[in-house]
Amino acid sequence: MSNGRAAALTYARKGARVLVADLDEASAAETRDLVRAEGGVCQIFVGDLSEAADAEAMVAHCLHTLDGRIDVLHNNIGIIRPGGPVELDEADWDRVVTVNLKTLYLTARYVLPVMERQRSGVITNIGSLAGLRFTGLPMIAYSTTKGAIPAFTRSVALQYAAAGIRANCIHPGVIDTPLQTSTDQAYGVVFGGADADTLRARREAAIPLGRFGSPFDIANAAAFLASEEARYITGTELVVDGGLIQKTG
Repeated sequence: MSNGRAAALTYARKGARVLVADLDEASAAETRDLVRAEGGVCQIFVGDLSEAADAEAMVAHCLHTLDGRIDVLHNNIGIIRPGGPVELDEADWDRVVTVNLKTLYLTARYVLPVMERQRSGVITNIGSLAGLRFTGLPMIAYSTTKGAIPAFTRSVALQYAAAGIRANCIHPGVIDTPLQTSTDQAYGVVFGGADADTLRARREAAIPLGRFGSPFDIANAAAFLASEEARYITGTELVVDGGLIQKTG
């Protein structure tokens, strides 16, 4: 399961009315159906949130279908293209920067005025350990964009604190998701051509808690940051990684 799907399910389980936005209609519909199967309320929006018109339309759709409020904006968009500055194509660099950063800007651009009118709201942006340290695989565009997310988040948090809006960043560690599985082959090449099972065992051994995280570990952290229990937390970075970064630096 993806981090985004786990987040949608977790928010809904805690009583939120959820809008799932995705470029992939089938994926969004599957998430919606899972939420509804548990008795939750979920709508979908299909569009490219790196396009201003789609981001604006997404916000309008949310307001129209879900009671005219937006209490939480959860930004979980992210793509990876391997390679350092020499190996990575310019087009791939541009695409990663657009998807991983411009979407944060555009969703915030259209959601923040809604939250200002409400005098409340929470924005949670999903970063990565790759934005905090070198992970062993050259992926310069991904690392750079994920490294920029905390700065973006802090800026929003401080600018809008007086309006009752909080913003925080979560850095997931090694999480057992389809995206993580898709990077195993690339990591296997770096680490001596290891097969997926061998590589997983090596990587789990490097994590102090001895296992990959679950998408629900990230989702539960996000749900906490969106809750009243976290009402005095803003502009911060929460690392959810089983202790990995404390071990490896």
